Order: sequence, then C-alpha cells, then structure tokens
Amino acid sequence: MAEVGKEMEGLMKTWMAAIYAARIDPPPEGLRIRYAAAIERLRQQCEAHQADDHKVLGSVAREFLYEGKVILRPVNEPHLPLTNNAAEQALRHWVIARYLSHGTRSEEGSRAFALLASVIETCRRREACAWRYLGTVIEAARKGLELPALLAIPVAA
Repeated sequence: MAEVGKEMEGLMKTWMAAIYAARIDPPPEGLRIRYAAAIERLRQQCEAHQADDHKVLGSVAREFLYEGKVILRPVNEPHLPLTNNAAEQALRHWVIARYLSHGTRSEEGSRAFALLASVIETCRRREACAWRYLGTVIEAARKGLELPALLAIPVAA
C-alpha cells in the first residue's frame, strides 16, 4: 500500500511543480499532453484501489475518480489555483457568524443565508456594491424581468 501511495503522491507533486513552471514558461504542447501517460497511470491506480481495504488509500482513489477532472483542471489551465483555500478563507467569517448565531431554524433559512453570503462575498471580490446588486435583483424579480448579471451592477452610481 505504501508504494502505491508514494507513487500517487509523486505524480501529484510532479504536476504541481510543472503547473508552477508553466505559469512562467508554458510548454508548447501543453501539460495535459506532456503528462498524459502519468495521468493515465494515476487513473489506473485509482481504479485498482478504489475498493481497497486500506481506508485512506481507497478514499483517495475514489475521490480522484469522482473529482479527477476538477483536481486536474490546473494541468489544462495552469493559471488556476491548486487549492480552494482562498474560497474557504473568504467564507470563514460567515461560518463563524453562523456558529455564533446558532444557525438558522429551517432548510429555507440555511439556503437563504448561504446564498446571501455567497452574493455578498462575490460582490466584495468584484468590487461591486452588494446592496445595490440585491436591490436590482429584487426589483427585476418583482417586475418579472430577467435577473441582472453581477458584473452589470456598477460599484457607484
């Protein structure tokens, strides 16, 4: 089991290094082509070990088979981040707020809280006014109009 895990880890570390290098000097053929054999090797390893008795190995193999396209997306698009840490950090204060307020009392409330948190954070990151955007959305919804895209809302009026 340890050999398989070390091989999988080695493949991932190789891709990470290649992605960082491609951000500076992209290879002409692209990373997906350059590492096609290694990607296929990892897929085969995951297929072979998805039902493994070793809990962690089986879990990693299943996760890769389920989310492999997302995990390897930076191989096709090296400018993308390798982790979702920025997204998790952006939502951290919302999680704390939910904890402090003891959450919502219904499934609808939880969905509304999550949606508003996402819209407000997206507006903040795009330097748009969340309140103005939400007002425009509510106004359009009341009139039965198509809801506006976030980028259509200016920061200041």
